[in-house]
Amino acid sequence: MKRFAMMFLMVFAIGCVSTKSTIKNIDDNAPIPKLNKNGSFVITEYSTDKKYGYDKDYPINVFYRNSMNESINQIRFLDALAGPNGEKIFYKKLESCCPFPTKKSEMGAGFLDVYEVSWVGQKKPVLLYMNIYEKGALMVPVGFSLKKIE
Repeated sequence: MKRFAMMFLMVFAIGCVSTKSTIKNIDDNAPIPKLNKNGSFVITEYSTDKKYGYDKDYPINVFYRNSMNESINQIRFLDALAGPNGEKIFYKKLESCCPFPTKKSEMGAGFLDVYEVSWVGQKKPVLLYMNIYEKGALMVPVGFSLKKIE
């Protein structure tokens, strides 16, 4: 029964995926980021696009195929960030959403992961959309800064 339910869910999810991706910031030529001594990504660019990371069509594309660990690059990215004034951030994955077609998944479809990010003194947590299937330039989203390396 469990197997049938899982198969039904997979068929339903794939059936709900449009044939054309709406993601606008995929870049297969983006370099794989380096790691700093703390194990987080070295990020050197700041995004000026207020949609970057905040909009499902402009997710943070962290690609995981080089590690085979689906969440490691999301953690490496988030661990590189700080609040706007250098505050320590806290994050948790809320859900997976927004199916889209991709050739980088055995199912032919991928999902975005939604992370809630907060820091002390913040009025309302923010939601960031992350994509593990595609590559793209990694940048600091608007409203964040880079964590100081100790």
